Amino acid sequence: MGSLKTIRHLSVLAALSLLSAQPLAAQSDTPDLQLKFFAGCAGRLSAKMEHQWMFDGPGSESTEKRRNTVVEILEAMIPPDQGRTVLAWRIEAKMAHSALLARAAFSLDKKEADWAFRTAQRMTSECESFLLS
Repeated sequence: MGSLKTIRHLSVLAALSLLSAQPLAAQSDTPDLQLKFFAGCAGRLSAKMEHQWMFDGPGSESTEKRRNTVVEILEAMIPPDQGRTVLAWRIEAKMAHSALLARAAFSLDKKEADWAFRTAQRMTSECESFLLS
């Protein structure tokens, strides 16, 4: 029972983290918000790609290409003294998004699973929209 509680708590934290993300941060004049936005996107797309390895192999290849593009943009933006901070942002976003995708795939509550799926889709779509424009 303890591990189920931990998973639920991680899922709630992931959802709160994802919902607090600022989708327009990439268009912001504040370099820190832009940096955090692209770091979050790199983490989310990494989580999506790894999730697709299990459930949608061919889809992971296109996600990997988009993730690589985001990482290239991110690496060009990182000030020399912020590498560790940016890596921490990427890891936090990846873990949160992984928890959300696990919730979408494995929740026994259909409403919860649908919500998690839609939220995960929205979060990665916001990231991908900056690559298409």
